[in-house]
Amino acid sequence: METRQITVEFSKQDLRRLIVPLVIEQLLAITVGLADSIMVAQVGEAAMSAVSLVDTVNVLLVNAFAALATGGAVIAGQYLGRREAEKAGHSGQQLLLFMGEVALLITALFYLGKGFVLGVVFGQVEPDVAAYANTYFLIVEASIPFLAIYSAGAALFRVMGNSGISMWVSAAMNIINVAGNGILIFGLHRGVEGVAIPTLVSRAFAAAAMVVLLRRKDLPLRMGRFTFRHDRYVVKNILRFGVPNGLESSMFQLGKILLLSTVAVLGTASVAANAIGNTVCTFQCVPGNALGLAIVTVVSRCVGAGSYEKARYYTKKLMKSTYLYMAGTIALVLALLPLILKLYNVSPETETYARQIVWMHGLCAAALWPASFTLPQALRAAGDTRFTMVVSTVSMWTMRVGFGILLGRYLGFGVLGIWMAMFVDWLLRIAFFLPRFHGHKWETMGIRE
Repeated sequence: METRQITVEFSKQDLRRLIVPLVIEQLLAITVGLADSIMVAQVGEAAMSAVSLVDTVNVLLVNAFAALATGGAVIAGQYLGRREAEKAGHSGQQLLLFMGEVALLITALFYLGKGFVLGVVFGQVEPDVAAYANTYFLIVEASIPFLAIYSAGAALFRVMGNSGISMWVSAAMNIINVAGNGILIFGLHRGVEGVAIPTLVSRAFAAAAMVVLLRRKDLPLRMGRFTFRHDRYVVKNILRFGVPNGLESSMFQLGKILLLSTVAVLGTASVAANAIGNTVCTFQCVPGNALGLAIVTVVSRCVGAGSYEKARYYTKKLMKSTYLYMAGTIALVLALLPLILKLYNVSPETETYARQIVWMHGLCAAALWPASFTLPQALRAAGDTRFTMVVSTVSMWTMRVGFGILLGRYLGFGVLGIWMAMFVDWLLRIAFFLPRFHGHKWETMGIRE
């Protein structure tokens, strides 16, 4: 990469315009997800179980595509930092093409392997659950290519600093999904089809909206005519930046799925408390997730401009904001926790476990979470994705999974032990990510031509 330096500045207003829509988008996804699950529950327990089973795989895909797209969009962000708008647009085109082709391949594999996924991965389930799962699978998996294109478009708008577009498209997608569920489930009584069809339609809309919006002439990323020709240099960079990101996210989700089977043997109260903890604790991390995406935009532009001191400066600035906003969010969640637990209306044992989980998570997250998950976004934005993938994957499988099973099942700590192991996982990540950020190795990982 060239050593020339270009001045890169982000004012307080620039950062605010970038961060606020990201926070809203994160909150929207969580709250709509909750509303979605409540509406699905009205179809019946069998349908709810079927949707839940299939969505364990779909959540993995959603996160993998988002991570792959974010990694790939870093290339466009670095070109924007170098003031090379044409190359940024070209790399954006290649990202859309790459994501679309990968998604079509995955879709074909999913349909060909439907029997394996439904029969082997999910094991023996009741006949009505299996029938519902088959129907839901056939409809929802058709949305995989649309999901990939939407993820790529959202990532490209974020690296342009225009997170408002991705927020509004996400809002429209979620409104279509929830409204469609309401009409088909309660109005037309379509059962599990009423859950699946709106998901397909909303994702198709979001993908089409992204493609149309990326054609706007006033964007800093100049997207020309779409092409089906591959640029091997750009694809190599997408593979180098995006694939480790996607693999890291996939390994993370697989580890979480594996831990669910460990929680399941600990009893109903542990399963319910773990589910409540996962839902409530997600809200505690909303600012950290949003500011992590902001760091990707800011640092990729700084690295593209060759301004590594600015990259460090803005990372430290956004990290301070992450700690501040997460502390406020965690305090609010803990203050509302008695009311939240009342809404769940669970047994005293479950409520006790859930309260302990949320308090432990809140206190540890306030101290450790930003350095474990927000900070490495700066390394990824610089192109240091292989290092972050190796550290995160090894830490996840040794600490969170291995140590979690040891504490939870064999040393008698139960569901609390699994959460304790997660906090140890965070500490191990920090032990690697902090020295890496303070070093200079990541400054050599930019785009290669």
